[in-house]
Amino acid sequence: MKIRQNARHFASRKALETPVVRSVAVSGLVRLHTKIFTKKADPAHAEERKDHLDGFFEATMDSYLEALRAGYSEAEAREITHIQANFDFYNHGWTEMMEFPADELEAHYERYEDFFSTWGITIADPLGEFEPEGGIPAAPSTPERLEDPEHPHAEGGFADDVYVENAEGELVVGGQEEPEDVDVSQAVGVSDDDGE
Repeated sequence: MKIRQNARHFASRKALETPVVRSVAVSGLVRLHTKIFTKKADPAHAEERKDHLDGFFEATMDSYLEALRAGYSEAEAREITHIQANFDFYNHGWTEMMEFPADELEAHYERYEDFFSTWGITIADPLGEFEPEGGIPAAPSTPERLEDPEHPHAEGGFADDVYVENAEGELVVGGQEEPEDVDVSQAVGVSDDDGE
């Protein structure tokens, strides 16, 4: 999968790992991701998906932290959460929101199969054990889109590794090393900038 990585991502990681600012960072990151993906949604359905996306993205903050604890890099841990989201989008028939084509679902699952199987995550159950008690808000599906899926925001061909576009626009396989001087005040939700 192809993702971006810059100082802001490392600041957000640090914020999520810091008890005092974690809840602020979670709120900011959930807001940011819901905003990004509702913009990719069919405008006729974007509003009805917001509560579901909020709940889903909040749950993936825990999977991100567990992936870091398991030794995955920042880029890999974040990619894991994006793959979970794409499983969810696929299950709902929200193919226009997907970041990689549906025919790469299995390949992305297999790359992180150890982590996913540890936590009961499957393509059909993208949150696994990270699903909160009581679940997350439901949203209407568009299963008809699975018959001839359109992926206007998907980039195929990146299923074999994590590909990171850095701040200079260069594509780096595997991601970058964490900088030594991470400033938690620059994290999404902690700073005034919404991170987009």
